[in-house]
Amino acid sequence: MKVTETPIEGVLVIEPQVFGDERGFFSERFNAERYRDLGLDVSFVQDNLSKSRAGTLRGLHFQKEYPQGKLVEVLNGVVYDVVVDLRPLSPTFREWHGIELSEPNRLQVWVPPGLAHGFCVLSERADFYYKCTEYYHPEDEGGIVWNDPDLAIDWPIQNPLLSEKDASLPELAELSIRDLPQVGVELIS
Repeated sequence: MKVTETPIEGVLVIEPQVFGDERGFFSERFNAERYRDLGLDVSFVQDNLSKSRAGTLRGLHFQKEYPQGKLVEVLNGVVYDVVVDLRPLSPTFREWHGIELSEPNRLQVWVPPGLAHGFCVLSERADFYYKCTEYYHPEDEGGIVWNDPDLAIDWPIQNPLLSEKDASLPELAELSIRDLPQVGVELIS
């Protein structure tokens, strides 16, 4: 297994081993002991799968009182995956990182608690799978609009298909520290 750090502290790109032949392939996608050896000593409580068509953009989402760590990957198709650091004490606060995840590259991304997350679909369809360290709490969800000019995310699509909810999300500048994931904020409250 190969692990690469990203410019955002704590965000890792993981390349699990893949064993293939003419029949197909086998890949162990999660092993608690191996991931613990990488420094990811986490407990997952929920797995999610979303299926989306070309041009769909989901995000940028986070939870405030119950921040989720996520191990994300694409099972079918191609997406551009984006994380935004919302941890006020982080040296990369308000910075973003994007990476293409696909069925052929079989990469995973570890998104630690305290980050906003989103992706857009670049293939005809995509199946996006992720493991979460916290349960989904709909009443606790927050978000940032995908095209926030202060973030200036370089999305590879121009006019994405958005849910009504995602289209009406605020810009980061409109949020107070209490509207962000509560990771480390007790130190500055």
